Amino acid sequence: MTHAAPPSQPMSVTGHVRAIAILGLPLIGGHVAQMAIGLTDTAMLGWYSASALAAITLASSFFHVIFLFGSGFAFAVLPVVAKAIGSGDTRMARRANRMGLWLSMAYGAVAMPAFLFSEPLLLRLGQDAEVAANAGSYLRIMGWGIFPALAVMVLKSTLAAQERAKIVLIMTLLAAVLNAVINYVLIFGNLGFPEMGLAGAAIASLATVTASALILIAYCNRILPEQELFRNLLRPDWDAFVRLFRLGIPIAFTTLAEVSLFSASALMMGWTTPITLAAHGIALNLGAVAFMVHLGLSNVATIRVGNAIGRQDLPHLLRGAWVICTLSLIVALLSVAMFLLMPQWLISLFISADDPDYALILKIGVQLLVVAAIFQLMDGLQAIHLGLLRGLQDTNVPMIMAVIGYWGVGIPCSYLLGFVFGYGGVGIWLGLVAGLSVVAAGLIWRFWRFSIQRDDLF
Repeated sequence: MTHAAPPSQPMSVTGHVRAIAILGLPLIGGHVAQMAIGLTDTAMLGWYSASALAAITLASSFFHVIFLFGSGFAFAVLPVVAKAIGSGDTRMARRANRMGLWLSMAYGAVAMPAFLFSEPLLLRLGQDAEVAANAGSYLRIMGWGIFPALAVMVLKSTLAAQERAKIVLIMTLLAAVLNAVINYVLIFGNLGFPEMGLAGAAIASLATVTASALILIAYCNRILPEQELFRNLLRPDWDAFVRLFRLGIPIAFTTLAEVSLFSASALMMGWTTPITLAAHGIALNLGAVAFMVHLGLSNVATIRVGNAIGRQDLPHLLRGAWVICTLSLIVALLSVAMFLLMPQWLISLFISADDPDYALILKIGVQLLVVAAIFQLMDGLQAIHLGLLRGLQDTNVPMIMAVIGYWGVGIPCSYLLGFVFGYGGVGIWLGLVAGLSVVAAGLIWRFWRFSIQRDDLF
């Protein structure tokens, strides 16, 4: 796939919005559909029991910290392929895809023991014994999904960078339906199957992510045979390997810093009560749904900046960046309105009114959603500017900013406000706001005041 030379006139704002929508809506839809898989697990297990809801909240946080760290190599594929496509170098795109898979599978092998021995690890982290045991039983099954999940991330990056995002959306929608069906059958024991609870949800998730990987592999082989994405799959390409490793490691630590902030909040919630942890899981999932839109726009930012760099088109890059930032702000304001105006209805989607803990979970969840409304703005800003910087392949300094903001500010503030000053769950979430605000400010400065003014940009 090649691109024409940059236009003689800069693209209009309307043109940018149209181009962002064409690429972004399938990506956003894919992220939302992916999130729907997690929401389905959370909602169905919430209907099953409050204890299962607490366990899946903890297990999901544990899995996603490890998974998203490993996704750094897949995220590195996105700007490399986008720049290669912008300059017409399809061979580099194929090389990046192959070595992205190599790095991801190697990481998965290293990560597996953490899933197999997750229960004692969670106990060492101070979690309730019953919740840790249930979460461990889930992770011993779902942990094997790290391999197909990382493969999906690499292939999604390769396809999205070539503006082939529709297949990603279709695949994820199919996966969401499959996950819901298997959950319905195995969690509750419907259609003659045994009632398996958490184990049923784990089997459903593993089957879903495996099917997703197979769908993308089949698509690439059948629809894109000319790209030969899996040709010489076992042949090393050390130049591309090292390039992706150097780009992916800072992305991995940046992602780890952010995700571990939220996972640390889940651990701190676990130090309070299982009911508070369950409410936290509901509120966090609702916030994550809104964040999926920002994440999709962030992916678009990476792709369009990478293409612009490949074409050496700075005016296109700058105007597109402003448009994406504005769209993200609009989405954040809409999320704020929903969280403030209809919190009870949103929380009720995740737990049955017949549950004996319903009233307490509802009370705590409403309080947390008020804070979630506050950090929507900061979360959107940091996500978009992180995507813009990745398009420039600027990852080292953003990593440092993330580590300082999330680990140096966010986690300590969550602990201090939650336990030392006694604000409980609300205080823990206010610490999230502090960390996100520091990182957002740093990334905004980095992009607009430094990165796009570099002499070696093109």
